[in-house]
Amino acid sequence: MNPSPESIAGRYGTPVYIHRQELVERANSDLLALLPAPCRLYFSLKANPNHHIGSILHRGGCHAEISSTGELASAIRAGFDVADALYTGPGKTAGEIATALAAGVVTFSCESLDDLRRVADAAVAADVVARCLLRVNGPAAHGNSAMRMTGAATQFGIDIATATFTAADLDIDGVDVVGLHFFPVSNVVDETVLIAEILASISHARAFADRLGISVRLLDLGGGFAAPYGRDGVRPTYPNLRSAVSDALDTSFPGWRDGAPVVAFESGRYLTCDSGTLVAEVTEIKSSGGREFVITDTGIHHVGGLSGIGRVPPISATVVGAAGAESGAAAVVGPLCTPADVLNHRSDLAGAKPGDLVTIPNVGAYGISASLMGFLSRPAPAEVVTDGDRVVAASVLETTRRDLP
Repeated sequence: MNPSPESIAGRYGTPVYIHRQELVERANSDLLALLPAPCRLYFSLKANPNHHIGSILHRGGCHAEISSTGELASAIRAGFDVADALYTGPGKTAGEIATALAAGVVTFSCESLDDLRRVADAAVAADVVARCLLRVNGPAAHGNSAMRMTGAATQFGIDIATATFTAADLDIDGVDVVGLHFFPVSNVVDETVLIAEILASISHARAFADRLGISVRLLDLGGGFAAPYGRDGVRPTYPNLRSAVSDALDTSFPGWRDGAPVVAFESGRYLTCDSGTLVAEVTEIKSSGGREFVITDTGIHHVGGLSGIGRVPPISATVVGAAGAESGAAAVVGPLCTPADVLNHRSDLAGAKPGDLVTIPNVGAYGISASLMGFLSRPAPAEVVTDGDRVVAASVLETTRRDLP
């Protein structure tokens, strides 16, 4: 039996995130079962940089995908071997590349030739050779998704359709171009769309590698695996993905089953989202303009799924111990001094009372770190990891200000 929200809240206060280790482990095994085998699976720390969560996925065989020196520090603390990590992202500075190389990172995804040259310069200065992937974009989209990174103008990657460089342009001291990196879409529920995107990436990879005359030793096909956020629901199962992608790889890269190339995928949301529940307390109920407002001690500074970039899907909250949600159109809001601090404009929490605990499900990804943590300088909620009936870890994220010389 898992610890109750009441017992966790009584020990650590509210708001508090509860992450269930067994659900992280299950998501990891589920994802590996639906992907082609063999493959490498990277855990994208941007989804949840908590090192306790990272350590679970490290033990499950995941590698780290990181895109900042902060995520690098979390990966190291989680126990990942950073020599096997993948450092990604546009606009990498010379300083952060040098920091990553000094820590032992050797593999980078490069978003442009300038990015490749910055990695090369830092590698030469460090007297190492960096293994680099070229992140590339196909020319067209293959369906709708919650967030798209290809098929349109984007700061990510190199557009295959307009790339004019040759293999000679990639022959740069300090780097070894070992493969290609695709990540066209995110959070795709429709299996048909996801398969179409991955198959298109495989086809583009074969054609682009042949055009350049390069050997693909590592092929990262990205992710796009979906999970419900802040509401009840289950992860998609993608029953046809493994066979469809395996067949396409057999055609375009017949040596992949023997590791030539190594085929990789990435995930953050799918691996962690359904493991996390946020517990908050109702502090006040008030009426205004004929509407009921349920004010809680959490808000868009603690949850809200990329609220910092304007992506705040309505969350679903349930009163702990209630037989069921009452009908109504109450707005669930937080304590921040802004009308933007709304978690749901029309929830079914009418009838909630001050002192009630409410739970928000499926927030193990893009929770605290994707929210407006710095706004109003309020403290972060505690994060608790449970394994069955035991609390195995508890921590809190803190932001501090320090004076510079």
